[in-house]
Amino acid sequence: MTEDEKPKSKLGRQPGDLNPRELLERIVRVDHAGEYGAVRIYEGQLAVLKDAPESDIIRHMKEQEEVHREKFEDLIAEYRVRPTLLSPLWHVAGFALGAGTAMLGKEAAMACTEAVEEVIDEHYQDQLEQLGNSEPELKEVIEKFRNEEIEHRDIARNEGAADAPGYELLTSAVKTGSKLAIWLSSRV
Repeated sequence: MTEDEKPKSKLGRQPGDLNPRELLERIVRVDHAGEYGAVRIYEGQLAVLKDAPESDIIRHMKEQEEVHREKFEDLIAEYRVRPTLLSPLWHVAGFALGAGTAMLGKEAAMACTEAVEEVIDEHYQDQLEQLGNSEPELKEVIEKFRNEEIEHRDIARNEGAADAPGYELLTSAVKTGSKLAIWLSSRV
């Protein structure tokens, strides 16, 4: 990696900062885990809402998340990154979150989607800033997927997310859980 490709910071590299390889590993690991969890959320929603008019919208978002997951599976192999050890937890938790919110109604499922995608939008933006001018191919992937996550957030809003019972409490809990999952998956 040349000096121009290294991540830039106003303060320069600080003690405790990740080196470029550690940053790359953390990004690929956590993004793989996140896309895996997203697929499981949509699978949970579809298990409950499979016959609802919104099921086609949910399937569309799930299909995009499957493409994201597959790409990060390829990157895990390409960069030789250890996946998170928490995948079994995300397998169960993602499905439970999707199914649980869908049981509260279509609006709650959409509120869940909106909350998760808001966190992911910020998460991907932070990663793009951390990468600076390094890893242009990875940045291109993250930018593309970020745009699709924003699309999912907007779909959820248009489908009545704000009308969910206990919207503020629900979205706050989902955002907190999503941020915790990101933190854990990047490290474990």
